[in-house]
Amino acid sequence: MYKMRLFRSPPPPPPKACVPNGTRIYAVGDIHGRSDLLDALFAWIDADLARHPIEQAQHVFLGDYIDRGPNSAGVIDRLIARSQTHSVVCLKGNHETCLVDFIEEPEILHHWAQYGALPTLLSYGLHPSLNPKPEEQARLSQELREKLPDSHKHFFANLPLSFTCGDYFFVHAGVRPGVPLDKQSPDDLLWIRGDFLHHEGSFGKMIVHGHTPVLETTIHPNRINIDTGAYATGKLTCLVLEKDQQTFIQQSR
Repeated sequence: MYKMRLFRSPPPPPPKACVPNGTRIYAVGDIHGRSDLLDALFAWIDADLARHPIEQAQHVFLGDYIDRGPNSAGVIDRLIARSQTHSVVCLKGNHETCLVDFIEEPEILHHWAQYGALPTLLSYGLHPSLNPKPEEQARLSQELREKLPDSHKHFFANLPLSFTCGDYFFVHAGVRPGVPLDKQSPDDLLWIRGDFLHHEGSFGKMIVHGHTPVLETTIHPNRINIDTGAYATGKLTCLVLEKDQQTFIQQSR
């Protein structure tokens, strides 16, 4: 007598995240004042678009353009110029939030300085001491307000917190597990780490983020981190998304 054995089929793998047909996304991690790496990346993107034209090429920058590195003002100049000739979304990072807050609240300079504010002030032509007293903080705040070009003021004042395309949700830091993506708090989008990084469940979309530097980019089932610590490592990472393909590009010095 023959015995029939039943085998359960493994569940099918989840579908790969996709962007719409005819769209290619160039998502760029934390730049932190490294205008040299940004220039090199723009040259690579331009060459890629010349070799492989596409209907819609979308640049998405994940925030933290300033601080730590040597040329924050130059990075902003380049992003503004790029926006004149390409489709560009520049998201807000926690470092941009600190700059905007400092203009209104000079006393936060000691807090901002812990995140690398002094190179940013130098890049705008200011000359802060290493440990500015309250009077100097107020003066520096006023000087920064005066030194910022109008185009930079407009740039910092109009940075969105997130961007969605297809199955992807782009944000600076991450999202709060269990909270719908359209209900996330600004603080979480700008600052979250542990609760987001340790969550293994779905967020509803694939999250592309920076904020927490990693030595090597890794594609997790629910998120992709593309902050490779450009200011310290000399590696600026770009994630290229087209259909269901995911490709990493690094510019290094």
